[in-house]
Amino acid sequence: MTDHVRGGVGFFGVTGLRVARQLPAEQPGWTVSADVVVVGSGIAGLTAALEARKAGRVLLVTKTRLSDSATAWAQGGIAAALGPEDSPDQHLQDTLVAGVGLCDEAAVRTLVTEGPRRVRELAALGAEFERTADGAIALTREGGHGQDRIAHSGGDATGKEISRALLDALHAVREDPAIDVYEHALMTDVLTDASGRACGVGLHVLGEGRRGGIGAALGRAVVLATGGLGQVYASTTNPSVATGDGVAAALRAGAEVADLEFVQFHPTVLWLGRSAKGQQPLISEALRGEGAVLRDVEGRRFMLGRHDLAELAPRDVVAKGVVTAMAETGAEHVWLDARHLGASFVEERFPTIVARCRSFGIDPARDLVPVAPAQHYASGGVRTDWRGRTTVPGLYACGEVSCTGVHGANRLASNSLLEGLVWGHRIAADLVETLADAHPGDPVDRGGSQVLLDADARPFIQSAMTTGAGVVRSESSLTTLAARLATLTTLADGPDSTVVPAPDSWETTNLHAVAVTLGRHAAIREETRGGHWRADFPERDDERWRAHLVSVVDADGVLTTRYEPMKESA
Repeated sequence: MTDHVRGGVGFFGVTGLRVARQLPAEQPGWTVSADVVVVGSGIAGLTAALEARKAGRVLLVTKTRLSDSATAWAQGGIAAALGPEDSPDQHLQDTLVAGVGLCDEAAVRTLVTEGPRRVRELAALGAEFERTADGAIALTREGGHGQDRIAHSGGDATGKEISRALLDALHAVREDPAIDVYEHALMTDVLTDASGRACGVGLHVLGEGRRGGIGAALGRAVVLATGGLGQVYASTTNPSVATGDGVAAALRAGAEVADLEFVQFHPTVLWLGRSAKGQQPLISEALRGEGAVLRDVEGRRFMLGRHDLAELAPRDVVAKGVVTAMAETGAEHVWLDARHLGASFVEERFPTIVARCRSFGIDPARDLVPVAPAQHYASGGVRTDWRGRTTVPGLYACGEVSCTGVHGANRLASNSLLEGLVWGHRIAADLVETLADAHPGDPVDRGGSQVLLDADARPFIQSAMTTGAGVVRSESSLTTLAARLATLTTLADGPDSTVVPAPDSWETTNLHAVAVTLGRHAAIREETRGGHWRADFPERDDERWRAHLVSVVDADGVLTTRYEPMKESA
């Protein structure tokens, strides 16, 4: 098994076609320097940027606007052991159960131990969480949690409120020379010096003047907080900016990527018909936490008997239940039933969901809501240690782009915002300790072609991924996926072209890199575990597969994947 897994293949599955490489040092039209370059403006990136000012000058770059991040779309809340009946140990156990044997227990303990303090600090910063009559942070429950530990804001607008509070804090210090912001700046690559240390990022900035076009932001450390990869699928809850840029750029820089096969499909996404594509409306798990139930199209509560927690089972369990119920009835959706909760409660507790559903002619307070699974979260990503350091010196990662070991094979609901918050702080703390000793050299070209994929290939990639590596996978579907990805054509412009590629081409190239790596991991892992469901290997196999799959791209642009058994906790 080990020899098979380690076999190298061309990164894109096509002989002679190599990943688009870093921009040579002489190519950028402009450069700007800082001590720390942070890429991404969700909870992870904003936290890291605000805290890293203690280490030196920070440049925060974001792909569109500062407010455009997955954080702002988060409905349910942020999990932390804040209640009198709760404890970090209970939160740890729930996280380990959801992660199905692949969590790094020490990383989880870090998350649940530091989490309560970080959430209280966030509230002190200005995030307005719902409160009880005595002024304590109000807590609710979501799937997989044994206690009420989900703090929420505005009913179902927690991410939006957290984003607002962090952005307000950022705007309050914008006059501070220790921080600068570039918006509408697509990261094209992580730049490395001759020793392989991260020394900045290539940027394609939409705009005129010094900050327009192709440039580079140089720094003594780089923090990736670029979010998810949902746009690799035809239907996702992720915003349009979630094109896997951080994972792809990290691979091109030589960083390790782990557990990419574990993709979480949210079980309750508003079903808008077979032709619906792109970002789909999420129906928060918090609605089930308040008592809504799932029914098949014949009216039966199909989660009863499937799991002790029924509708509040971990997301992978509920998603499998939904898909099974759809198959049994021949329907393309199931129903979410919140009618018994009362119109006034539903409208007050979930104003965002109610308004969105009503815009499509559905009233959750009075109607059954059609739902089906859609891609929601990547449990794997760029591999880091407990300080957020990747395997490339000087390169850090936090938030959904990272694989800290917290989520294992399936993320526990509302742990994602907490992870970004905790690891944003941990990265900043490490920078305070180490940045003064970091002295990277100038960027060098790691070699390889700069040919990019045509932007028109994006729908093809999304279709191939949805059918080949969607909720249910098999050897047949994954073999077909690999073959389809290998047929893609490329732009005619080569390394010497004077034509600046469009940002869409970079994004499509990134999606393709993610698709190939994810598909390869899914084909190798011959079992069903967490977010990875193999129809041809329907059982969990701890004897063979309590292990990680870790991929890296070598200097020749070849993707190599290794099998790494789990380390037992001390």
